[in-house]
Amino acid sequence: MNSGDARRTAAGLTYLTGFGNEHASEAVPGALPEGRNSPQRAPLGLYAEQLSGSAFTEPRAHNRRSWLYRIRPSAAHPAFTRADNGTLGTAPFTDTVPDPNRLRWNPLPDPAPGTDFLRGLWTLGGNGDAAQRAGMAVHLYHADASMDRVFSDADGELLIVPERGGLLLRTEFGLLHAEPGHVALIPRGVRFRVELLDGTARGYVCENYGAPFRLPDLGPIGANGLANPRDFRAPVAAYEDVEGPVEVVNKYCGNLWTATYDHSPLDVVAWHGNHVPYVYDLRRFNVIGTVSYDHPDPSVFTVLTSPSDTPGLAGVDFVVFAPRWLVGEDTFRPPYFHRNVMSEYMGLIEGAYDAKAEGFVPGGGSLHNMMSAHGPDRETFDRASAAELVPHKVDDGLAFMFETRWPVTLTPQAAGTDRLQRGYDDVWSGLERHFRPLH
Repeated sequence: MNSGDARRTAAGLTYLTGFGNEHASEAVPGALPEGRNSPQRAPLGLYAEQLSGSAFTEPRAHNRRSWLYRIRPSAAHPAFTRADNGTLGTAPFTDTVPDPNRLRWNPLPDPAPGTDFLRGLWTLGGNGDAAQRAGMAVHLYHADASMDRVFSDADGELLIVPERGGLLLRTEFGLLHAEPGHVALIPRGVRFRVELLDGTARGYVCENYGAPFRLPDLGPIGANGLANPRDFRAPVAAYEDVEGPVEVVNKYCGNLWTATYDHSPLDVVAWHGNHVPYVYDLRRFNVIGTVSYDHPDPSVFTVLTSPSDTPGLAGVDFVVFAPRWLVGEDTFRPPYFHRNVMSEYMGLIEGAYDAKAEGFVPGGGSLHNMMSAHGPDRETFDRASAAELVPHKVDDGLAFMFETRWPVTLTPQAAGTDRLQRGYDDVWSGLERHFRPLH
């Protein structure tokens, strides 16, 4: 094709037959080889290439890899040079000290004109060390322009949580549509471009440096409940056959590097494997709750978990507070007061959160680092303590949480921004003494 010309296949979505199992798709019939992953001559003149998301020798159930059959191999590219990191940061975060205070932020302002997804990434903080493949980072994004470049993250996988504006994620594996109320996961090292479906976009990103996200074990819950594997959707194969300059940005050990290819690297015609991007509709989450009294622990809201070296202690959990019925008898129904060994960053996608009367708004977020005391504000406590305990449907909000085993250390921009609510502690003022000894 002539330089600057482009051919893009039509694409759709397919439901995964099982989370983490083998999946396959081809954009052109006959592009997938039969019987061999790397035949002497791949079909249709394509190149066979394996993308490994885990070490070769990890247990088979944990091994992540996909075979890609592409127009050019990924090795065909020029050298990368350093690029400006902008407002994007990476662990280890050492410019501030971990803060035990309760913190809450208003949403990011509107982006400067021409801001794409990559330039609009704004790092709040995180923990661990990307080079050691441990820990996580919390980013927010705001954008008003589609990307005309391609991005990949060698440091970790990206869990994207749209709050405003739909996204078209054009990946090596095909296309994914992610709307507010969805989450999309881009595995480590997968190249992609973010195109806006609306005029602007805003949301949250969890960058997971550690073990890949997977579904949590269900234990006594049994075979059904929480996120169902069948509801995770992978892209149908779609490719770009583009000749001409394409900027490719690579995030590597915390820094951005750029190179100009003479073709689009989104040229995979067929693929099979389990190191695959996907999208999930949070409203499909099957909430497990009490039908008698008291609360189940908030761990029953876990959608995805990144295990650590300690069983049951996640490097990061992704938790959603989806629409649900509250029916507990003789029970204070909003989330209870607590202190937690885990650190919690919470965001709001839409509506209101049932533990906060005001101040916690869509696009904003709160951080309660480990062992910081938090819970419902005074207004919520007073109202819930006197409420008539009839069955009540919570369906006017969609909140989520990135929960991590280590403290989240802020970036200087997050600690110093005027978006930080300086009076957050005041929501607990006026919680009166009600103690009345019997004798």
